[in-house]
Amino acid sequence: MADQQQNTGQFIPTTQIWDIGQLYEVDVNSEDFKELLVRLYQNVNRIALALNTKETGYYLQEEFVSSNAYFHPTSNSQDDLRPSFKKAVNIGALALGVNTKAHGLTIESSWTFTHIWGTASNPATYTFYPLPWASAVGATNIELKVDVNNIVITNNSGLTFSSCMVVLEYLKQ
Repeated sequence: MADQQQNTGQFIPTTQIWDIGQLYEVDVNSEDFKELLVRLYQNVNRIALALNTKETGYYLQEEFVSSNAYFHPTSNSQDDLRPSFKKAVNIGALALGVNTKAHGLTIESSWTFTHIWGTASNPATYTFYPLPWASAVGATNIELKVDVNNIVITNNSGLTFSSCMVVLEYLKQ
């Protein structure tokens, strides 16, 4: 694994130049051909490594491996990583007060949530709020939390919303 402190991303060079004429002329039994195969394998491997470490942009309504990798709290090895999982939940309309929606996950005590976030929207009034939302005015916040069965949103904003979406990201160990 690359040193995360010095290598802050996976980037593949896009300037690999292969002389097609030379490829046609190379003897398949020669050292040049063996070196060509090694270089091709290395390039394919770099691509695979980079693709496997990129975050997946799918937000599905079912559990999905997000391609994020987190350290393991009981290991000193930076190669011992845990995959994160992601699930998007369509809450629907968001009324004033306490709103609950079953998330459909079987949460265990070893789980850790890394991100709980969403949006509440009312396109008819051009009102769009991030969740959770902290107001500068008193207790008019929108609280977002998860329990073993539900996503619980307490809407004290004084506004109702026609749609609400929540994304959960978590580790299972």
